[in-house]
Amino acid sequence: IVEICDVLGVNRSSYYKWKNSSKSNKELQDEDLAALILEYHESFDGILGYRRMTEFINHFNGTTYSYNYVRRIMRVLKVKSRIRQKKSNYKKVKPEQVGENIPDYPNQKWLTDVTEFKIPGYKQKLYLSAILDFYSKDIVAYKISTHNNNKLVFDTFDIALEKYPDAHPIFHSDRGFQYTSKQFKFKLDEAGMIQSMSRVGKCIDNGPMEAFWGTLKSEMFYGVKFDNLLILKRKIEEYIYFYNNFRLQSNLKGMTPNEHRYHAYSSFIYF
Repeated sequence: IVEICDVLGVNRSSYYKWKNSSKSNKELQDEDLAALILEYHESFDGILGYRRMTEFINHFNGTTYSYNYVRRIMRVLKVKSRIRQKKSNYKKVKPEQVGENIPDYPNQKWLTDVTEFKIPGYKQKLYLSAILDFYSKDIVAYKISTHNNNKLVFDTFDIALEKYPDAHPIFHSDRGFQYTSKQFKFKLDEAGMIQSMSRVGKCIDNGPMEAFWGTLKSEMFYGVKFDNLLILKRKIEEYIYFYNNFRLQSNLKGMTPNEHRYHAYSSFIYF
C-alpha cells in the first residue's frame, strides 16, 4: 500500500479514508436506478427512450423518478433507445370530424385490419390479422398466416368471438375483399354485430388500427434482422403479449391495455 500510494502520489491517510468511507444514499440510489435501467433496456429489447424508461420503471416499481434524473443516468451508462423517430414532411391539419364513435367501455367497438411482413431474400410473406378494442386498445385476437385470404380473417374473428362470446360491438374495417364478402357479413349478423367500414381512400377512419401497426413495426420489426419466418412469427407473438400486458400508454392514463380493460370492469356494470 505504501508503494502504491507513493507511485500514485496519494497520502496514505487519504487512501484509508476512501477505503473506510461508506457510500451516500444518493450514490446507492444512483446504483439502484442504473441497475433497473440496464435490466429494462435488455428486457424490452432497447425500445425505451428516457421518457418511457422513466414511466416503465416508476409504474412497475412504485418509484417516482423524474425524466431528467433517468436521462442523466442513461447518458452515464450510454444507454439509448434503438428506435428513431421518422421526420415527417407533412403538416398536421384539423380533422373534419372527431370523437363521434368513441366508446365508453370495452367491447363496444372493435377495429380490424391485415398487415404484411417481408424478410429480405424471402419470397414468402407473413400476414397478420388482428382485432383491436377501441376502448382499451388491447389486441382482442390475432392470427398469423402465409396467406392473406378469407380464412385468415374469419379465423381471427372466431378467436375473438370465442374469447368474448357475449360481445356485440360495432365492427369496423377497411373495404378489403375479406370484409366485404357475403360470408363475413353473415358471420357478423349471426354474432349480433353492426358492420362499419372506412370511406374509400380514407385510411384515417381506421386510425387506431393503423397506429398499432406503426407501433408494432417500429418497435419489433424495422431495423431488426430475422433469419426465417418462424422466428419472425414468434417475435410478433411475443410483441403482442408485451403490448397487451406491459406496454404503458399515456392515453390510457399510464396503464397497459389489459390494465385499462380490467379497470373498466370494476368501474362499469355492463355485462
